[in-house]
Amino acid sequence: MSKKHQFHAAMWTALGAAFAFAPSQGMAAPVLGSSLASFAVLGAQGVTNVGTSTIGGNLGSAPNASVGGGYVFTSGTLQANTALAQQAQIDLDAAIGAVTSGAADFTIAAGNGNLDAYQAAHGGFLAPGTYDVGAGTSNLLTNLFLNGGNDSNAVWRFRFSSTFIMSENSNVSVFNVGTGAGVGIYWFAESAATLDGDTLVGNVFARQTISSNGDLTLRCGRLASAEAQVTLIHDTISQGCGVLGDIGFGSGGFDQGNGVPEPTTLLLAGLGLAGTLVSRKKFSTPR
Repeated sequence: MSKKHQFHAAMWTALGAAFAFAPSQGMAAPVLGSSLASFAVLGAQGVTNVGTSTIGGNLGSAPNASVGGGYVFTSGTLQANTALAQQAQIDLDAAIGAVTSGAADFTIAAGNGNLDAYQAAHGGFLAPGTYDVGAGTSNLLTNLFLNGGNDSNAVWRFRFSSTFIMSENSNVSVFNVGTGAGVGIYWFAESAATLDGDTLVGNVFARQTISSNGDLTLRCGRLASAEAQVTLIHDTISQGCGVLGDIGFGSGGFDQGNGVPEPTTLLLAGLGLAGTLVSRKKFSTPR
């Protein structure tokens, strides 16, 4: 069986388990400032790229204006230390503050930072909530299924005390979220994020570097480093949900136009987040 077919088989197994899942009380999604929401890729100390990456949204860096490599924009433009990129970095500080505030609903202890094992021990999928993940060798090895329990406002916050590591051939899928109007997915690494997997959904925030090993597809979110650079290798990164395979998504929520009834439709999370006011200034001194 091919890796693609193995992934699909695992997906439908998780979907079968999802029917009996009762949704938890949803928390409010952290609100992205309108400047940050316009970016698909945001660095602090530059953005590099090998080959050509496809970008849906703005791509830029501030305060370091270095942006290199080849890009095809389906929307957005280059923003090399522009006022918009500077404001996006201020928005990022606020978003990280919102993601990291509050107590965890679930804790994966340091030294056992394996989301796959945790998922297997908890019904084969992860419910909405805040997950604190301790330092470990690897955080995601194969396929992760986020089951919203038919909650249109489901929110997942994954907070890694060290690095967020997405291993080769791993995937993240989201399903059973109703209209998905208020869905939020956040991956925050206190240090670096290494994304060697195939598909990912949501916002990846890191204090240090964010790097891809190549051919990553990220939908319905963005890559944003608060203090370092972002490195791409022939990736597809979009703040809109776009189209993946034969499944269509709307950037302001989920497009249910395929005629497959909920909750059996596989869905990726559309964020459609905008507007926040931030008081802290980020560019008073160089990084």
